[in-house]
Amino acid sequence: MEWWHLYIILGVVAAAAAGAFFFFRKKLRKKMDDQQTLVNQHKVATNILVLEKKRIKVANANMPKSVIEQIPRIYKVRKVPVVKAKIGPQVIDLLCDESIFDKLPERKTVRVDLAGIFIAGITPGKK
Repeated sequence: MEWWHLYIILGVVAAAAAGAFFFFRKKLRKKMDDQQTLVNQHKVATNILVLEKKRIKVANANMPKSVIEQIPRIYKVRKVPVVKAKIGPQVIDLLCDESIFDKLPERKTVRVDLAGIFIAGITPGKK
């Protein structure tokens, strides 16, 4: 077997890997867009008192078992940003995005957009 045969085989394998990467990336982007539209449809502005913020595994958070079962597998093994907040008389654990997690102040009342147990954004305005 000559060397140029090896280069052709490696080129074909690299092209197939690149094609698969772009296909899965496009599919993942569509799924993320669908989830974002769903979050935007169900978000509600509410006031919360942020008690504490931490990055922990979802299994260690104080969340219902039905919620933990619906979370994708990759987020079950990773540490995710969890905010313990008081909404009215209830103290509840909420999930949020990394960018929002960094902006939330601790021990303060903040107006946020909630979509279920997910903090979708911080709403500017009066409390």
